[in-house]
Amino acid sequence: MSTTPHLDAHVRLDTHPHHPSAVVATLTGTARHIAQAHLSMRGFESVAADTLVMARIDREEPYWAERAAEALTAERITSEITPTLREAINEEWTWPDYPMSWCTRSEIREVSNEAQKIHDDIRHGRLIIHAHAHDGSTTKAVGTYRDGKSVVLHGENHLRTVESSFHAAADALAAFDRVHRGTVRSGPPPQTDVERQADEARSTLTTALVDAGPALPRIETVPAYAADPADHDAVLEAFVNEHGDWAKWRTWSDHTTHLVHESQTLRAELVHEPDLREAAWTFAAYETPVSDRMWHLTLTAATPAPLLQSLLISLAHGDAWDTALGSPAIERTVSAATRPLTDAGWKHTIDGRHIRWQTHHGDAGVQFDVFAAQDSHIHLTAWTLWAGPDINHPTWAIHASRYAPAPILAALTEDLAHNTGTRQTRTTRTAHRKNPSTTAPAHPPAAVGPAAGPAR
Repeated sequence: MSTTPHLDAHVRLDTHPHHPSAVVATLTGTARHIAQAHLSMRGFESVAADTLVMARIDREEPYWAERAAEALTAERITSEITPTLREAINEEWTWPDYPMSWCTRSEIREVSNEAQKIHDDIRHGRLIIHAHAHDGSTTKAVGTYRDGKSVVLHGENHLRTVESSFHAAADALAAFDRVHRGTVRSGPPPQTDVERQADEARSTLTTALVDAGPALPRIETVPAYAADPADHDAVLEAFVNEHGDWAKWRTWSDHTTHLVHESQTLRAELVHEPDLREAAWTFAAYETPVSDRMWHLTLTAATPAPLLQSLLISLAHGDAWDTALGSPAIERTVSAATRPLTDAGWKHTIDGRHIRWQTHHGDAGVQFDVFAAQDSHIHLTAWTLWAGPDINHPTWAIHASRYAPAPILAALTEDLAHNTGTRQTRTTRTAHRKNPSTTAPAHPPAAVGPAAGPAR
């Protein structure tokens, strides 16, 4: 069974070095222009050839960045959320003195997203502001969309809404002048502090990156087996959000999370915060919800992101049920699972009970244990996929029992043989980075009432 490989594009999402909530996307790979297009549709703006920034007026960048990462995964584009950004995503906060106190957090987010759309329409020239006024409590404005509709706007920043609409600009201006006679000023209102900070997050990033120099991480494209480890928690959340036929629950100890398919015949366990060389994931399939295991597979915590993504895609496509006990023949499984390695010219050797395929550099390989595949104990490890100094001291390893489905194994070996990922190389000269406090305040400036920044 053929599998569709991931695009050669990797997106790294991180917090902005000088803005309290903005998010920076760094792109690598030959297909990064496709990732750039997807990000542009989701609120990111290009500031350099391979760098985009999301800077909003509602301080919700971490939330929308996570939604963008999920969308990229659905398009077979590898995305990475840094631990710092993950912390910001999980952080709970509320707007102080929010005027619509009856709204839930998701409803507040909807309101602020509509305000963001208005702000973007003004920034990009889709909505031309003719005049503004202050009614004693907040800013009002009147403008016309390029499609012909005119509107009166109420409020600032994340609270700006459309108060009324008109078919003609003359009618809108006349109504606005009647209400705010004597306080009307031509043109758009002055920028708020929040709007100015969002602009600075976009305009100053390039300078910030240059000033930071070698202190910033360097991201390089490498073979998939040499890529950085997956963000397991983020991958789990994205998978559950995209596949309604899977459910999850956290154990009472909060140490592990379980994933179960609605059929109850395919299950997975994720151990949180394991040692990099210990098993983080365990997958198991069953013929019926109460039968013995049909096959199982484990991944150590350092397993690269492309391989975990390929495995989950195969599971979502139903490949887990390709095999039943005793069928298909092991020989056919071996042939199908290792064809990508053979096509790539990996070195093939037989050493007693082991059949091995390795890169010419010996830094990655696949081993099939003939003895384990013939033993009546079906849970012995028959397959080992690894990368590192050698198979006995791997950087990461995947172990699978003899009846692991050929399509899943083939998807993984396809990654090993032909696909790429990214690896981040850090430098040590971080003292060159500017102090963020000299560029932008650590938090939104205080304001009266609901215009103040969120309390985190």
